[in-house]
Amino acid sequence: MQIEVIDAKKTAMIVVDMQNDFVAVGAAMETPAARAVVPQLAEALQICRDAQIKVIYTAHVHRRDGCDMGLFDDMHPPIANRVALVDGTPGVDIYPELAPAPGEHVIKKHRYSGFFGTDLLFRNYRVVFLSDATATYDFPDRGFGAMPAAEVHHATLVILAASTAHVMSVKDMSARISRRG
Repeated sequence: MQIEVIDAKKTAMIVVDMQNDFVAVGAAMETPAARAVVPQLAEALQICRDAQIKVIYTAHVHRRDGCDMGLFDDMHPPIANRVALVDGTPGVDIYPELAPAPGEHVIKKHRYSGFFGTDLLFRNYRVVFLSDATATYDFPDRGFGAMPAAEVHHATLVILAASTAHVMSVKDMSARISRRG
């Protein structure tokens, strides 16, 4: 998929799970690669806000009693032990350097997908995925070998570019935005 022009009137930027529990130093699910992209993501947010593009955040949260957890407690001990992603704690707040501006919404989600059981609806969107403003974590060995974050990120970019998104840099996104006028 190729997107030559990003129409600001028909576009929303979705910031996924840039929460203290993932981004902050020493957090239970600390992801250094997420913290490393904060400057680029902050730049992307400012570009979108300047173009009057709607900004929406997602926050991965679970109830303290775990009733909405599904399989997450099997995959991530900090979630299973209720030390991470507990609704109502500072850890689920958006990282301060990326905080929502007045009028921007944070959608709470209980699964990886921001479209499952939330106010967001999946409607065959044309997706731009920002290669230099996204990150992931090291994947542990689950029987097929471990994969460092850089390799997971690269594989994600390749798969998305071949399937469902136009992968581009923040600079490229900025150049393609058709400003509201």
